[in-house]
Amino acid sequence: MKLIPTILCGGAGSRLWPVSRELHPKPFIRLADGQSLLQKAWLRGAALPDVAEVLTVTNRELFFKTEDEYREVAGTSPNQLANSYILEPFGRNTAPAIAAAALQVAATHGEDAVLLVLSADHLIADQAAFAAAVAQASQLARQGKLVTFGIQPDAPETGYGYIEADGNTVLAFVEKPSLEKAQAYLATGRYLWNAGIFCFAAGTMLREMAQHCPAILAATRACIEQASTATGKGFTQIELTPSAFAQVPDDSIDYAVMEKSRNVAVVPCSIGWSDIGSWSAIGDLTAQDDNGNRIEGEVQLHNVNNCYIQSSERLVGAVGVNNLLIIDTPDALLVADRSRAQDVKHIYASLKNQGHEAHKHHRTVHRPWGTYTVLEEGRNFKIKRIEVKPGASLSLQMHYHRSEHWIVVSGTAKVVNGDHEIILKPNESTYIAAGHKHRLQNPGVVDVVMIEVQSGEYLGEDDIVRFEDNYGRVPVKLVDAA
Repeated sequence: MKLIPTILCGGAGSRLWPVSRELHPKPFIRLADGQSLLQKAWLRGAALPDVAEVLTVTNRELFFKTEDEYREVAGTSPNQLANSYILEPFGRNTAPAIAAAALQVAATHGEDAVLLVLSADHLIADQAAFAAAVAQASQLARQGKLVTFGIQPDAPETGYGYIEADGNTVLAFVEKPSLEKAQAYLATGRYLWNAGIFCFAAGTMLREMAQHCPAILAATRACIEQASTATGKGFTQIELTPSAFAQVPDDSIDYAVMEKSRNVAVVPCSIGWSDIGSWSAIGDLTAQDDNGNRIEGEVQLHNVNNCYIQSSERLVGAVGVNNLLIIDTPDALLVADRSRAQDVKHIYASLKNQGHEAHKHHRTVHRPWGTYTVLEEGRNFKIKRIEVKPGASLSLQMHYHRSEHWIVVSGTAKVVNGDHEIILKPNESTYIAAGHKHRLQNPGVVDVVMIEVQSGEYLGEDDIVRFEDNYGRVPVKLVDAA
């Protein structure tokens, strides 16, 4: 029977700001071994037996970034698998995401196909124990059960929901408890952490949703029917339309189905699971020195104890401090008491409410064609480093309020500039006047690296008119004045 690992990749990861941003959320955070949490989730699912494909449900804005992440690690997997994607225009919680996945899997592989729902931002250290738990869960799923994974607790954790269980039988789902209740749960031996990992046959979930949350199922089915679909070698892409998806009720799979159903089973397991919910949790993945400090990057310390310091680019010096989190990125610095790690989310929320760009993206921004990095900006000017992947192309576009100077640093660029098409090699440049249609393409086999100098009265990213685009962004429809 087919197994479909289904990765849910969303959420802001606000407690992991400033590395996690709206357009670079928690699943894309790289750990010390160089792999992201999303890549680890894909490899975890791809390594299981009987996998037919990997299905990912994510935001439309994260699609190309997700593809790049998978492409980077696919060669290290022994199984060469197809990837399918369901692209949401915005978040609607886990119940609609799982409904869409179950509908798609049932239509593609049949209602007996088994989905293994994985969060993209969890860490599982013991792959062998995980595979054994999945085998047990798959067997229960084939018997018609909705299966959840319960982690054997080793501490009275107040940040997780709990499952009261007797073997594979679920007695109750319990909300995040107080410390006193968590200690009591641990003492009984009957309670498990709710890991948010699920396993079920597609048809079973659809029947349960029809019974317990019919509005979600019906609205999601309408979304799938109206969605645009693209297929290619080794992938399928289903893009849900914003107007239809806005009609889907927002709810979690726990509230919508799992806590209502009488057909739920649990697999108790010890798989080295963590949801990596704070900087303290990430710090715990790094070995500590003799003073209890955990360090990633170049750091100089004097009389410092029990701190976690991460800096990817700059030297960080610390003197006479204790129990701090220090997270340095090119455009933002976080300093927090380690015991208040959960409160970092308030900084993220405040930045979002202010409309500050630091909640949304880094200085280096990923685009379908590559990346751009803002090197410097001031009144009426902005300097970017632009990197375009081989074979990629920016949209044919125009700006009303700014002019641009392009200088190629490496690679060969094909440039449309007004009515002219030119080839630029390293140390060559061109000037794009405001109001001119232009396009940058990379016809070569190595990255094009270019410096762009913008000048003008308004330099916002929304000063763009697209005429043609290779990545599904809606082109502007021009009206003939005649």
